[in-house]
Amino acid sequence: MIAFLASPLGRVLGALAVAASLMGLSWLHGYQRGAASERQAILTRSIDVLRERTKVDDQIRDMDSARLCRELGGLQDECASLGM
Repeated sequence: MIAFLASPLGRVLGALAVAASLMGLSWLHGYQRGAASERQAILTRSIDVLRERTKVDDQIRDMDSARLCRELGGLQDECASLGM
């Protein structure tokens, strides 16, 4: 076995194995960094959406049914019946 590794063919195959291992590790590292970056972007977007939702909730919390109906585009006559 050692004689094979010391031969020219053994050295070439060993170098190819080392190069393939380094390329595989490099790909794996890049894949993991990309996945982490994507998770971070999704988390950031989720936080932004939650903040927007909180703003909307704060705006509509004190509205009565008739005003909420008008804000959502309801007709005046339809919304007036909700105010009773």
